[in-house]
Amino acid sequence: MIVAVVVIALIVLLVALPRMRERSRIRGRERRLDQRRDQVVTAHREEAAQRERQAEVAEQRARVAEQEAQRERAAAQAREEQATLHERGLADHELIAPDERDEFAGTSAVPDDVETDRNGLETDRNGVETGRNGVETRAPADAPAAERPRR
Repeated sequence: MIVAVVVIALIVLLVALPRMRERSRIRGRERRLDQRRDQVVTAHREEAAQRERQAEVAEQRARVAEQEAQRERAAAQAREEQATLHERGLADHELIAPDERDEFAGTSAVPDDVETDRNGLETDRNGVETGRNGVETRAPADAPAAERPRR
């Protein structure tokens, strides 16, 4: 009877052993597959983080470029406004040097009703003093206090 039990145990082992080996091989393959999966996930996440950093840098460069473009547009607009002033003859005084004022007297650059003193201050016939750029520096004495420019 012992022999029968041993024979049955051997038969069970012979039948079960290949199945156990196959299960062990499958578990080993699953472990290797999990390791490869983890490696790929890690690689993808590292690449995603790198691309995210590159995107942030690109966005910052784009913001800087946009600011530069805005500055250039503002400069272009200022130049266009300056051109319009010159085109309309409203900035002719900028074209004349102080030593040329007599030569251009009576023109739009130096109207007849403006006198220039030796300090470069201009006074029109209403008594309003202006600098070389035509901006009032002092209101006439008869102007109300509310209309007088502040310094």
